[in-house]
Amino acid sequence: MIIQSERISLKHLLSVEALSDQEVMGLIRRGREFKQGAKWTPEKDQYFATNLFFENSTRTHKSFDVAEKKLGIEVIEFDAGHSSVQKGETLYDTVLTMSALGVDVAVIRHGDEAYYDELIESKTIQCAIVNGGDGSGQHPSQCLLDLMTIYEEFGHFEGLKVAIVGDITHSRVAKSNMQMLKRLGAEVYFSGPESWYDPSFEVYGHYLPLDELVSMVDVMMMLRVQHERHTDDEEQGFTKEGYHQQYGLTLERGSKMKRGAIIMHPAPVNRDVELADALVEGIQSRIVQQMTNGVYVRMAILEAILTGRA
Repeated sequence: MIIQSERISLKHLLSVEALSDQEVMGLIRRGREFKQGAKWTPEKDQYFATNLFFENSTRTHKSFDVAEKKLGIEVIEFDAGHSSVQKGETLYDTVLTMSALGVDVAVIRHGDEAYYDELIESKTIQCAIVNGGDGSGQHPSQCLLDLMTIYEEFGHFEGLKVAIVGDITHSRVAKSNMQMLKRLGAEVYFSGPESWYDPSFEVYGHYLPLDELVSMVDVMMMLRVQHERHTDDEEQGFTKEGYHQQYGLTLERGSKMKRGAIIMHPAPVNRDVELADALVEGIQSRIVQQMTNGVYVRMAILEAILTGRA
């Protein structure tokens, strides 16, 4: 029997720092209920959602697609390459149009950080906004699915040692996760190229060389090298092989992990760069589970948003 948790109601989902601990845990628990077969009872006969992705995406985009369809939400298709964006239409006017057409929720990924500010300040735009990633800013739904995966594994966050490793400065995933993990009681550590690390992250955790971290942490969270956000100077001298040996989770490093420790990655994984190919689907990897959990936690997010609009 599924015992339903207390329903969470949200107006928008823009960043994890705007969520209370109660809301975070409520969304995680509701995601787990959906995974166990729970059903949503909508307030209205019909809801509409649109997924406005202005940057490439497989997991986040299609995960929201599946989540919406599992909930019975009508999905209004959008392809930036074949829309009025090509005629110079702004993001604001695209969302204004969708709102005017009766869309209830717009899931948006855009290259500009905090793109959502002008949208939520508008008195005309009525649809809810779910941030699917803003530049190098935040990625709240990825953070929530990561937290759900960790919670499924350990049943708590307090005292867990979590390493976030790699291209931290350019990673919206890292920024969302470091904030919430710290708030929920985890001990956060960082590693990777020091040039891709900012001292401002010290408020959330501490930087250590990867070889010191690998045997002490419960969660090894590897990050994709985000070449598309690098300057030419940052790319100089980069080689896949060199990065893997110096900053990647090699087979040798993987063999030193604690029994019961898990490997995570937001994907797409650059195999044999951040992570040895054989470890991607290995016994300690939870990368596939993260992708699966993404559907269910996004169902919880959409339910909370639409409950807030009822």
